[in-house]
Amino acid sequence: MGKKDISEKSLEELNDVFADIVNVLLFDGKKVILPDDLVESNPHSNYTSNGKIREQERDVSKYWNNSRIRLAAIGIENETEEEDDMPLRVISYDGAAYRAQFSPKNNNRRYPVVSLVLYYGYKNRWKKSKTLHKSLDIPEELKKFVPDYKMNLFEIAYLKDEQVKLFKSDFKLVADYFVQMRKTGKYVPPTDRIIHVQEMLSLMSALTNDNRFVDIYDEVKGKERVNMCTVLDEIEEKGIEKGMEKGIEKGREEGRIEILYSLVHDGVIDAKEAAKRAGKSVKAFNAGLKKTYG
Repeated sequence: MGKKDISEKSLEELNDVFADIVNVLLFDGKKVILPDDLVESNPHSNYTSNGKIREQERDVSKYWNNSRIRLAAIGIENETEEEDDMPLRVISYDGAAYRAQFSPKNNNRRYPVVSLVLYYGYKNRWKKSKTLHKSLDIPEELKKFVPDYKMNLFEIAYLKDEQVKLFKSDFKLVADYFVQMRKTGKYVPPTDRIIHVQEMLSLMSALTNDNRFVDIYDEVKGKERVNMCTVLDEIEEKGIEKGMEKGIEKGREEGRIEILYSLVHDGVIDAKEAAKRAGKSVKAFNAGLKKTYG
């Protein structure tokens, strides 16, 4: 994804969301990790390249304290595109976390490190390397001497419906969005309340590369109950306002329909929902959509 903005990490950094993600993906929804058991971890580590010390940063990292494992470091990496070197990147993060345990300040504690790679691509499955062996060009004679390393990859858009239902935090809405887009290419918003509105909109904006999610935050932040229906209504309304500000001389109703066409074309909403909002039959709406976008 290239350089990541801080806002992209803000939702997953929240302890309730972080614990929810790990509990569902690693423990089938069992409440193994509690939000209060999580402690902030420094996501930064260093490595040497061309004689210079450089810094690397994983997306989100936490320490987990419990009675069985005194201290465990769990990190999350977000990806919207496949990356050949992802196993190398993950092993470098994990290696740095293990190297840090050599410090006398660590009081001889030794703890496991677990990294989760969350892949949000919905048009194609992850086909790039998932293991260290697949990332390297290893002569056959040496392969048995090179330890393999498999990253924990989770393709969010390909989660089963039963898995999505296990999420209890706002991440359920994120997963549901990408699963729907993978299945139909369209999105029908649920009515579940968004708890962390700003963080949720920031993550959706970063993952979809659609600034409209963050542009409408001021319009929804004061509302008593915000859900994805509210968000899409505000996106639609803001689009109309922007169109009018640019001097598009169309009636309000015509402008609204144009925005609905745009939302369906971009995959933000499905044609059935858009037709309902436009007061048209699905057949008539799709005819106008085809005329507009071909």
